[in-house]
Amino acid sequence: MLANTTTRLLNLSLQGTTLVTRFLFIFFLAKYLTPSDFGYYGLFAATVGYSLYFVGLDFYTFTTREMIKVPMCKRGRLLKGQAALSGILYFLYLPVAYVLLYLYSGWATDLLIWFLPILVLEHFNQEMSRLLVALSQQISASVVLLIRQGSWGVVAVAVMYMDETSRQLGMVMLLWTISGMVAALVAIRKLVKIGIGGWRESLDWRWIRRGVAVSAAFLVATLALRGIQTFDRYWLEAIGGIEIVGAYVLFIGVAGSLLAFLDAGVFSFTYPTLIKLHQEKNLDLLRIKVRQTLWITIFVTAGFSLVSWLVLPHLLSWIGKDTYFAATNLFPWLLLATILNAIGLIPHYALYASSQDRPIIASHIAAFVVFCMAVFALSDHSGSLAVPQGLAISFLLILIWKTAAYWQYLLTVTGQKSALQSN
Repeated sequence: MLANTTTRLLNLSLQGTTLVTRFLFIFFLAKYLTPSDFGYYGLFAATVGYSLYFVGLDFYTFTTREMIKVPMCKRGRLLKGQAALSGILYFLYLPVAYVLLYLYSGWATDLLIWFLPILVLEHFNQEMSRLLVALSQQISASVVLLIRQGSWGVVAVAVMYMDETSRQLGMVMLLWTISGMVAALVAIRKLVKIGIGGWRESLDWRWIRRGVAVSAAFLVATLALRGIQTFDRYWLEAIGGIEIVGAYVLFIGVAGSLLAFLDAGVFSFTYPTLIKLHQEKNLDLLRIKVRQTLWITIFVTAGFSLVSWLVLPHLLSWIGKDTYFAATNLFPWLLLATILNAIGLIPHYALYASSQDRPIIASHIAAFVVFCMAVFALSDHSGSLAVPQGLAISFLLILIWKTAAYWQYLLTVTGQKSALQSN
């Protein structure tokens, strides 16, 4: 019990350090870059994040559940199969991505050059972090996250502070790439130490095809959900210009820190436990764990909301750019959307752990459609606010949908259990 508590506190400390570093990095970047460059940084980051699903196919949703079922000596074969699939996906996706970005993104050539190395490193480190969490190596996953998301931000701020000529996107991309390389080396070293076997076994293409069939459904749902959080920036640029995108990125970076903290301190510990409880058919403990997670999430959300409201005006004064002051009305809507998203993740993980994939997929697709309809309907009346308002509406729909599906699942299983006992 003491060891588990110590592990959680250490993990929270590492994740807290990453969170604070990223939080401050966003503000320093907003101060040192022009609003337009900061807006392009936001578009670049969102595009890389969205591309991860095309080259990863959300295959981890299948691998994670399969990994827990097999012994350590056979897990290497599964990971090798996932890597082989990603290689094929890169070959298919990259030519299309570069053509679209060259023709329609408006990015400078040097920004296009950074796209491939950063995409590869972000993808590899993301999958390694997920693997380490699935193997209950949360501390190692947090160390990798700190390197790839926290450490280079400190270096970037220091360099930009000392040298005004470095205050440009090229320096940001260079340091981003270096941190990704270091994080990858640390993750590989940890994976070797764990001693996963099965690497020399031949690829199981039948297993890969089965995984593609399972994850493809998740991919549609994920692309819909992440599409909301990618196209919002491009839609906002079309409505208000690239500088308002910079303000949007700043405020959503602040609000998104809530999700980063919850993922590190709550959800990364919760969902492996929920999977285990479902496999053990321990419905009562699963229900208790979900309820506990809800109360913790509400408590953390309330504290974060209060602090962010108090601190944000002072940070904007320090940045001292009129573009961000003029767009502060975006923040309440983005904070509301983030809170709804955070609470909605609780029934999401409960459904995922219970292999109830259909309502997850359906809710994400419906939310994307509702987001597009809402922004289109509100844009004439609300202007730039239509985008965060559409975001909040779509996450509210997801929360309601998944909560209803989770309760329906509980009622169904409870009814089946009672029927068996009566017989």
